[in-house]
Amino acid sequence: MTPVTQLAAALAAATDGGKHSAKVTDWTDRIGWIVGLVLVIGLVYWLMRQGWQWRRTLQGGLPALPQAPQAAGEALLTMDGRYHGSTTAGQWLDRIVAHGLGVRSRAALTLTAEGLDVDRTGAPGFFVPTAALRGARLDKGIAGKVLTEGGLLVVTWEHGGILIDSGFRSDRAAEHPAWVEQINRLSGDSVVAFTDTRPGTRQHEKEGAQ
Repeated sequence: MTPVTQLAAALAAATDGGKHSAKVTDWTDRIGWIVGLVLVIGLVYWLMRQGWQWRRTLQGGLPALPQAPQAAGEALLTMDGRYHGSTTAGQWLDRIVAHGLGVRSRAALTLTAEGLDVDRTGAPGFFVPTAALRGARLDKGIAGKVLTEGGLLVVTWEHGGILIDSGFRSDRAAEHPAWVEQINRLSGDSVVAFTDTRPGTRQHEKEGAQ
């Protein structure tokens, strides 16, 4: 083998060795990024859980949710859809998590002269007596969930001295206006006024006979 051939072979070997080393370095960097990403995700999840527990503790004074009476009367309206969460009325990000109200789920709603029965899949159901209903409206967001304008039925009700907004979306959104009309009729035109805190929205206000 001539000196030139030996030099070419040495250069080729050095080049191959450099490539292999680069691959090892790349895998090390990738593993480091993956571990870092997992740690960040774990930290975010832990902070979310802590925030959830903190809210649950703060809302510990909220009474247990009422349940539907055995004889609830004839159904005025029924709906199959989703429950998207509850917040303090007018504060679309102030989520209420006590008694399972923070859990999104499938829901079947039944409205009678006695009140609103919310039967949820995989989460506790609850009943809103007619006397606790404070009205309903069409909206687009609640508890961090944003839909199209008017795509959400928001029912305002009182429980434990707190006004609560609960958001629902029917599998047939065209049903929403009928629910708003019927709930507002049952609520006896109670006055509900609050300022919507979402950017770019106006104050929502419902005024009735006092």
